[in-house]
Amino acid sequence: MSENSTAPRSAEAHDHRDRGARLFPGGPSADPAGSHHERRIRSFRPRRGRVTPGQEQALRRLWPQWGLDIDGLHRIDLGRLFGDPEMPVVLEIGFGMGEATAQMAAADPGTGILAADVHTPGQGNLLALAERNGLTNIRVANGDAIILLREMLAPSSLAGLRVYFPDPWPKKRHHKRRLIQPEFVALAATRLRPGALLHCATDWEPYAEQMLEVLSASPDFENTQPDGGYAPRPDFRPLTKFEGQGLDKGHVVHDLLFRRRTD
Repeated sequence: MSENSTAPRSAEAHDHRDRGARLFPGGPSADPAGSHHERRIRSFRPRRGRVTPGQEQALRRLWPQWGLDIDGLHRIDLGRLFGDPEMPVVLEIGFGMGEATAQMAAADPGTGILAADVHTPGQGNLLALAERNGLTNIRVANGDAIILLREMLAPSSLAGLRVYFPDPWPKKRHHKRRLIQPEFVALAATRLRPGALLHCATDWEPYAEQMLEVLSASPDFENTQPDGGYAPRPDFRPLTKFEGQGLDKGHVVHDLLFRRRTD
């Protein structure tokens, strides 16, 4: 399932392109931070995929206004980015085609959603959804979320972090590529305000177990569940069609809700 994954299942359609090239003038870059030079195991592979005419139009028109490349070269002023210095901002890593992101933005217009992914069709689709539904509280970030957190976001600047259905990397030799690792959680903690919510969801049981183990061991977070286990799906996380299909097949979805400690 994993429809919001930041890691692809198939080979890139545009691997022959220059790494720094833009698919559309003024649009997202192929590799904005030159991350292929960074010696780090990544939880994703940059991907383009087939872009529909509607997605292309959205990228051409809306990227200069609502999109940004994760180049790692500057610090983002979130208040300026969203046009409201008082607006709380939640980072969502991996949004797939953006349907759930758009639903959450519509349900909570007072919260900004900085949605990061590397999937060009999904970026175009989310921009189109935002325009169609008048959602001015969405910004789309293109590139490596680690670089975004580490280089471009200020400490304690985020009101929340969402990681829904990341690639489970099911093969044992690939487990090191999973996003939810102690190093990532420690980095995320520095960018979350005290009391901010870190919300993960996965339909892959072994990954859910790893998430629970890693988050429970972190000194920076506390489980919102008194029993120290998984949480019921909160109302603010939409049930997507992909998730519904998985549930029909007997998949079990686990939500994990951990809060940044205030002490």
